Amino acid sequence: MTEDVSDRAIAARTDVYFNRTRQIVQKFGDCRVTYAVFLRRPVVSAPRIMLDWIAAVAAHRGVRIEVDLVHPEGEWVGAGDPIVYLTGAFADLADLETLYLQKLGAPCVAAFNAWQMCLELKTVAFLAMDARHCAGEGMQEMMAYAASVGSRAAQRDGARGFTGNATDATAHFFGQPHGYGTMPHALIGYAGSTVRAAEMFHETFPDENLTVLVDYFGREVSDGLAVAARFPEIAAAGRMAVRLDTHGGRFLEGLDPAESYAVIERHMPEAIRRYRSETDLRHMVGTGVSAAAVWRMREALNQAGYPRVKIVASSGFNVQKCRVMAEASAPIDVIGTGSFIPEAWGETYATADIVAYDGHPRVKVGREFLLRQNGHRQNGPNGQNAG
Repeated sequence: MTEDVSDRAIAARTDVYFNRTRQIVQKFGDCRVTYAVFLRRPVVSAPRIMLDWIAAVAAHRGVRIEVDLVHPEGEWVGAGDPIVYLTGAFADLADLETLYLQKLGAPCVAAFNAWQMCLELKTVAFLAMDARHCAGEGMQEMMAYAASVGSRAAQRDGARGFTGNATDATAHFFGQPHGYGTMPHALIGYAGSTVRAAEMFHETFPDENLTVLVDYFGREVSDGLAVAARFPEIAAAGRMAVRLDTHGGRFLEGLDPAESYAVIERHMPEAIRRYRSETDLRHMVGTGVSAAAVWRMREALNQAGYPRVKIVASSGFNVQKCRVMAEASAPIDVIGTGSFIPEAWGETYATADIVAYDGHPRVKVGREFLLRQNGHRQNGPNGQNAG
């Protein structure tokens, strides 16, 4: 995504007091400053979009901005620990803070969430379906990037992680040539039946794997088995999946509270016998896409002779729900989720403070923890220059 980095565009979108600071410094004499950039909560470092923007600004202005990246991409960062130090002329940096902070905070928190989700379910593949929950293309790019960073961090610990996403524009973050997906609920309604929607999709895209939404008519099990019976060769080849997206207002077909408990008792009885919060219990045996719902779908497919039909689960899969699914050993093959998007937006606010003026350490009272420690590299192995 190309962004206008002209002075006029930056001035229009930055806080006025930063613009005025730049003008004051230009009038009374410039100095060399160092900013420490940090978040107030633990995150996973996801700085690339911010750093690329800073580099583009530096190139456009013909100036040099030194970047000391303390925490490389994908590294865990503690609360208040500077992720990066930026050094340059005060007049070159003063008006950039608003915009580069926008590009850092949310990706770092989203990367942290994605990392945790992937670690909770190491054997499950994730698909990033964040796009329609984003506020425009800028956020869409940040969230896809963040999911890819968190995913790679989890993959280093043995997780499958995110294997793709739902849009072509951001598929490159996952090393894919295009986005993935088959059908929304609207196509089921248009077709008039789940089987007919599957037929339409297969006739249009015969070489694609077939993933079918099965909750539209409230007959997840019946319709899932009907689609498998309609396409037995695709089912036997492992190229078919049923996607569970049952909303939280009802149980999956054939389940109720008693039967949901019974399903978990058949497969993971120890999971149901621990103390759980109301939310955890809902994820385990409640309405919507619960662990019991996934297990029931797996039972039905296996009993009907379709052990190779996969289960894709979606609907509210955040860190907490992934943890419950892991405790129940829910047999999920793929999770489609956008719930790595931060829920508490206030936690995404990145902050920057100047910690040195012309090489002399100075920071507002209470932020002394941001000062460079003795022996800290000025331009170490992870340092780089913008411009």
